[in-house]
Amino acid sequence: MHVLIRSRNGLLCLFTFCQLSLLCVSVSPAAETRPNIVMILADDVSWNDLGCYGHPSIRTPNLDRLAKEGLRFDNAYLTISSCSPSRCSVITSRYPHNTGAPELHTPLPEGQVLFPQLLRDAGYYTVISGKQHMGPYALTSFDHVSKGKGPGREEDWVPILKKRPKDQPFFCWFSSTDAHRAWQKSKQTQPHQPEDVVVPPYLIDSPETRKDLAQYYDEISRLDYFTGQILDELDAQGIADNTLVLFFADNGRPFPRCKTRLYDSGIKTPMMVRWPKVISPGTVTNSLVSTIDLGPTFLQVAGVKADPRMQGVSFENLFTDPKAKVRDYAFAEHNWHVFKAHERMVRTGDWLYIRNALPGQRNLCVESIDFPSGEALWERYEAGKLNKHQKDVFLKPRPREELYKVSKDPHQFENLADKPEYASELARLRTVLDQWAEQTGDTIPDNPTPDRNQRPGEPKPGEFEHREMPGDARDAQKVNQPGPVLAD
Repeated sequence: MHVLIRSRNGLLCLFTFCQLSLLCVSVSPAAETRPNIVMILADDVSWNDLGCYGHPSIRTPNLDRLAKEGLRFDNAYLTISSCSPSRCSVITSRYPHNTGAPELHTPLPEGQVLFPQLLRDAGYYTVISGKQHMGPYALTSFDHVSKGKGPGREEDWVPILKKRPKDQPFFCWFSSTDAHRAWQKSKQTQPHQPEDVVVPPYLIDSPETRKDLAQYYDEISRLDYFTGQILDELDAQGIADNTLVLFFADNGRPFPRCKTRLYDSGIKTPMMVRWPKVISPGTVTNSLVSTIDLGPTFLQVAGVKADPRMQGVSFENLFTDPKAKVRDYAFAEHNWHVFKAHERMVRTGDWLYIRNALPGQRNLCVESIDFPSGEALWERYEAGKLNKHQKDVFLKPRPREELYKVSKDPHQFENLADKPEYASELARLRTVLDQWAEQTGDTIPDNPTPDRNQRPGEPKPGEFEHREMPGDARDAQKVNQPGPVLAD
């Protein structure tokens, strides 16, 4: 069979069918020129609970390999340390109060921008497997939806990679339930021993706490095992060189003063990315990034234009220049998560500033009351045997403002907000946080969602319902301003 085609210079050329097939392949956009993207999302893991961040005893050889072969972020921050609102923030690249789903267990409303849908529209095959927790609308952006398999929901990740369409670039949202409570035994890894754990100074160093932490370590190691399986499968398929693999967590470890909180133990996330075609091995960046920046970054490397509703910014330039500046400010929220809450944070340079709209109550989450580590704290508290670093969850009233110099105070123990010598820094960060709240439509609800669970020593709450949420009063779902990103 012969086909007559007019060339660019107007000449008529005769092609055989086979020649025409080769010609079509050569001029079509080659799927392999656009990177595949694999996003691995941990559940309830703090930033320094991996070997590549200096932990001496957690066994994470595959995550350490990811950092060794790629780029490690030392200043990556979440927008909230709470499961579902964190995920809704990531998929929309918007702050929690701008998503319409700023509180735990609230589904993402229809009409919000979804970055996987933009990738899908551009020809990517999109997959989500494992924990979802964003509601049904978010899942409409994926070609394939799986609840995952196994204790941590990771066991179908490699089969998904094997069965994917081979004629499309792909985006995989692989989301584990490791290391969320309750603990589940792993057949893939050996148990950690209580004597090997590192007990944070705000917890009680007791046999119960050590066992609790050891089982937490076990869940991280299970996720590490399946991360290694993904890396090996990409190698086996010969596509590792042009596949971007990024790992991070949705919130901090499920222990007192971590999950839900705006200290680094709760709001700072481990993040590593490997893309051998572009990123030099063993690179480290201290540049400040936020998890609302993930969507714009993925879209940029895929050659897809970001949606103007996205409040994040791409950090793609860090892949080749780890010293580049992406943002001067990272903002985060603490909204209802079983207990009523309204805190806001800004992280900039060496400073972390927190403002609490509800200082008259204890800052609690389930993990600070139940489970062995929380129970050990309460037992010591009732016996009057806590040291000053272990009293945080019992403070009532709490400081309305907190200011910390992070390099000198990595656990955020010394509040500098009342010290006169830091008054100018405090005033500056007050202004920055005010600007962010105003520009993004953040509000303090007049009729906030009440406690769902009982606080120790207080009456049981009444019938529960979600009420006015942050941003509702200013229709923040329709606000697209990102607030300050770079200093003037």
